[in-house]
Amino acid sequence: MTNLVSVIYVLLQMRMREKVAAVNLLFESLDQQISSFQTTTTIHCKTGCGKCCFKPDIEATVLEFLPFAYHLYQNKLADQWLDKLDAADSTLCVILSPTQRGAGLCSEYPHRGLICRLFGYSARTNKYGKKEFVTCQIIKTEQAPAYVEANAKIEAGISVPVMNQYYLQLQSIDYELTRVFYPINGAIRRAIELVQQDYYYQDLSSL
Repeated sequence: MTNLVSVIYVLLQMRMREKVAAVNLLFESLDQQISSFQTTTTIHCKTGCGKCCFKPDIEATVLEFLPFAYHLYQNKLADQWLDKLDAADSTLCVILSPTQRGAGLCSEYPHRGLICRLFGYSARTNKYGKKEFVTCQIIKTEQAPAYVEANAKIEAGISVPVMNQYYLQLQSIDYELTRVFYPINGAIRRAIELVQQDYYYQDLSSL
């Protein structure tokens, strides 16, 4: 029985590591495309803004926060973050750090989800098959000339991340973990619990 549990654990962990690696590769590709888009259009977030993070109805999938959950478990921080989630008195993302100094207000910026990366620097495909730039009102008003020019460049064919294409790529890694969108804190919680569940087999295999 112990040998069987050990085999199950190894297989689960292999799949977990593969999923985390695949999501991280997808994020790296997206970050590079966003960087290129920023260079071409000069569109950028206002220093210290983070206003989009204060939207109370942000939703995400479990899979996009799997790398964050894996990072927490590897650093023995998973239970601490579950406590943070339990203590949260609002629907605002627990990763949000309103008093943080710097370019943004995300306390775990390298591990932010797909929706956090896409918003402001992506396009959606309309019913006519054309790409429409999706960004925030602050960029539209405070960087109006660059915003107008960015739209023109997108229409002319420059590379821009397309939302549905990245979500389809995420689905190809694990459909079940992308099928449902949760309030962002719910997605983070489920990702942490999933990683803990998989690592539970490690304890069983050592019995």
